[in-house]
Amino acid sequence: MADAQVRSDGIARDGTARDGRGGREIAREHNVVREGIVAGVLSATVIAVWLFVVDMIAGHPFLTPTVLGRGLYSLFGGLRPSDTPGMYIAVYTIFHYVAFCVIGIIVATIIHGARRTPGLMAGFVIVFVAFELGFYGLAAALSINTQLQALAWYQIGAANLVATLVMGWYMWTRHPEVGANIRSALEGTDA
Repeated sequence: MADAQVRSDGIARDGTARDGRGGREIAREHNVVREGIVAGVLSATVIAVWLFVVDMIAGHPFLTPTVLGRGLYSLFGGLRPSDTPGMYIAVYTIFHYVAFCVIGIIVATIIHGARRTPGLMAGFVIVFVAFELGFYGLAAALSINTQLQALAWYQIGAANLVATLVMGWYMWTRHPEVGANIRSALEGTDA
């Protein structure tokens, strides 16, 4: 770090810092895409395990991914008599993990942006709450008059809540300043 400009927190502009063990330089920058994918995979896995356990307790293994996969398959490719539950599960699983990785990347991007502009966190909290409420409403509505009626909206909602907590925990451990950013954004002291 001899020629690198160093910020007040000891991190150079190139993202390196001394590790305190013999002066070796370590990278301190977080990779948004990597963090988002890890957060997405963790959240998607928690949901998959949750729904698997719920389906096993109900005596219908893989019912949830089969029903959701059938819904996705009919939306994107149409149903055929030769379709199997395994195909529905595969389609849902791929969609599920890709969707959560995209969500994780969006969350990581917002958290990284909030390092520079903490006010982003206030907007994120509002959008997140609105999204969650919309999700629960949609799940409840779909469970009334569609093939999804076999699924209880609260089971999917609980899985979603657990996944949200896991993603939040992961981001919080990677970025402990998130709490202060949320507080200052909501109090309006981030200016």
